[in-house]
Amino acid sequence: METAKPALVVHGGAGAAKELEDGCASAAERGRGLLGVSALAAAVAAVVSLEDDGRYNAGSGAALCLDGVTVEMDASVMDSQGTLGAVACLRGIRNPVLAAQEVAQTPHWLLAGDGAALLARRAGLAPSGQVSQRVRQEHRAMLSRLHSGMPSGPGADGEAYARFWEREAQLAAQRGAPGMSPESAGRSDTVGAVARDADGVFAVACSTGGTSPSLQGRVGDTPIIGSGFYAGPHGAVAATGVGEHIVRHLLAHQVYGWIADGMPLQRALERGVSLFAPDVEIGLIAVSRDSAGAHSNRGMPWAQVQHG
Repeated sequence: METAKPALVVHGGAGAAKELEDGCASAAERGRGLLGVSALAAAVAAVVSLEDDGRYNAGSGAALCLDGVTVEMDASVMDSQGTLGAVACLRGIRNPVLAAQEVAQTPHWLLAGDGAALLARRAGLAPSGQVSQRVRQEHRAMLSRLHSGMPSGPGADGEAYARFWEREAQLAAQRGAPGMSPESAGRSDTVGAVARDADGVFAVACSTGGTSPSLQGRVGDTPIIGSGFYAGPHGAVAATGVGEHIVRHLLAHQVYGWIADGMPLQRALERGVSLFAPDVEIGLIAVSRDSAGAHSNRGMPWAQVQHG
C-alpha cells in the first residue's frame, strides 16, 4: 500500500493550557526538518524541544515528588523497525528522551533509577538545571490541596497521599525544601510525538516528569510499552493523562490494534478516550498509513506538520 506524505504530530499533555500550543508548534517545526532523515529522529527532536521549553511537565519543567526535592522522569522511544528503549525514575538528566534512545542501543529495553542515569552520563548527555520557581510554586499548591483534604485525582486515595505527605514533608523540611502556600495549579501531563517518514516507517517518543502528587519511585504509563506508547507497521500511538488508569487498558496498543484492523484513525482515538470516565484526563495522538490526528477529553495543546 502506498503511504501518505511524511507527517509528525506533537502533544503537550492532556489538561495542559491551550496557550502552550505555540511550544507544540515549535517542536513540530523542529521535528519536520528531520522527517527526511527518519521518523524516529523527527519524533525525538520534537520531544527534546518540549523538554527544553520548561513549561511542560517533562525535562526542564518536570514536577517535584512529594518530598519537594526529588525530580524523577520517564521517557520512551519506539519505531516500526525494532527500535525500543525507555527509562524510568531517571534523575539529573536534562533530556530523558535522549536517555531512552541510548537504552535502545543496549541489549535492554528499559533501565531505571541509578542505572539509567549512569548510562546517560556515560553517553555524555547534559545534566539537569535548577528546578524552576514555577515548578516549586506548583508543588506548594499541590501540598496545600493535600493538606486541606481536597481530592488528589480520580480514583486516588487522598487520605493515603496525605499520610505520606506528612512523612515526606518532614523530610523536605530537613532538606530545606520550599514551603506550602498555594500559588498555582499542579499538572500531571506528558509530552509526546508520533511520526511517519517517506519510507513508511513509524515512530513514537514520549517524556514525562511524572504526576503530582507522586511518591518517589512512582512509574506511570510513559515508559511502559503498549500503555503510553506503541509503534508498529500500521502506525504509531502516544497516550497522555492519568497513567494509573492508562496502564489498565494498555491504551496505546489497544488503539494501535484498532487502526491495524482498519478502523479510521480518528474513530480509534475517540474510542480509546471513551474507555475512561469523564473525570479521568486522557489524550491520544497517532499516525497511520494514510492519516494523522489527535483527540482528548480535555484541552490538549498539539500540532501537526507534513513534510514534502
